[in-house]
Amino acid sequence: MKNLKFLFLLFAITGMVVTWQSCDKDNDEPEATCSDGIQNGDETGVDCGGSCAPCEIGVQGKWQSSGANVAPLLVTLFNTDSIYAEFKTDNTYVVEQYDNTGAKLTLTGTYSQKESGVGNIWEITVNQSAPAVLTSEGIFEITGNTMKYEIAQTSPDIGAVPATAAAGFGSTNGGAFGMTNVQTYERIE
Repeated sequence: MKNLKFLFLLFAITGMVVTWQSCDKDNDEPEATCSDGIQNGDETGVDCGGSCAPCEIGVQGKWQSSGANVAPLLVTLFNTDSIYAEFKTDNTYVVEQYDNTGAKLTLTGTYSQKESGVGNIWEITVNQSAPAVLTSEGIFEITGNTMKYEIAQTSPDIGAVPATAAAGFGSTNGGAFGMTNVQTYERIE
């Protein structure tokens, strides 16, 4: 009788293990689709993160500036007509700057960004690799699909002092340029 009880116990335990292993947790959560306009699956944002492309944060995305949105300083110094900028999630960027004759200048490099702790203003450092190697620093702020952006070259040193979050927009060179170095971009997709 002892052997029979042991045999029944062994069958019961084996049955529970087999049942437990074969009953996977029902996954009612849909898979990430990455293009349906809904945060689902393992997405950490709408159609981004998890198994989708990384979510854009801060300056990341595609931007355009033209007409009155172009910083007056760029118009004066470089005859800038329009700028198209893409800040990628891998921290690289491509900027296409057009002058008023239609000539294009392409700028590429890497960037870093961080929240400043002052309102919604972020700090940015841009390390350009082409067409010339230089570093610029400054600030940006995004409201809806509009970005205010102000940077100044810091290396090689040309005597420019970048805007700071604490001093706000128009603070390049201690405010000497006023708002003439502030660029306005609109998000494009």
